[in-house]
Amino acid sequence: MAQAKLPYVTAYGNIKKTLDKIQAASTPERFTHDFHATKLGMTGGSARPVVPFFKRIGFIGSDGTPTDLYKQFRGTDAQRGAAAAEGLRRGYRPLYEINEYAHELDEPALKALIVQVTGEEKKSNTVNLIAKSFQALNSFANHDAVAEDDAADEDDEGRGDEQTRLGKTALGLNYTINLQLPATSDIGVFNAIFKSLREHLLA
Repeated sequence: MAQAKLPYVTAYGNIKKTLDKIQAASTPERFTHDFHATKLGMTGGSARPVVPFFKRIGFIGSDGTPTDLYKQFRGTDAQRGAAAAEGLRRGYRPLYEINEYAHELDEPALKALIVQVTGEEKKSNTVNLIAKSFQALNSFANHDAVAEDDAADEDDEGRGDEQTRLGKTALGLNYTINLQLPATSDIGVFNAIFKSLREHLLA
């Protein structure tokens, strides 16, 4: 298997600080280093790697434009948790390809998985930084919540199921009633039979 390059920030504490700050700040047209420093107050060289990290997890586009995932993160608690979970799966896809519950691993197991995916040495500082960056993002994640794109897909499926149910209902039921009429010339007998049908079966 080809060795993967996983995103990390050396000063990984800046991931959580930035994510806390963007919840209160308005969404910019471009999430640049200048916006990060001036509007969010994340100054210094140690904060600069957060921008490329956000690109790797799908929060901002290659040109710095905030994505729908970024905007979703700024929503309700459920939306924020779902967006963070989706960001983990996008940024650390190679981990999830091996273990779909990578976010539930304790730190030693997570580092072992990172070593397997990256080919780095077990005691490498890079492995530690990747694990810490993963955990920083994971602290915001709710893996039981559904990202908006997935929710839309589920809604479409639900509507399809509902239409199927309605379609089946619209078919209805058809009955065929066979009558064995008595051999009689008395019209009153026939009138009584059809009157009973109208009252009890055709109402």
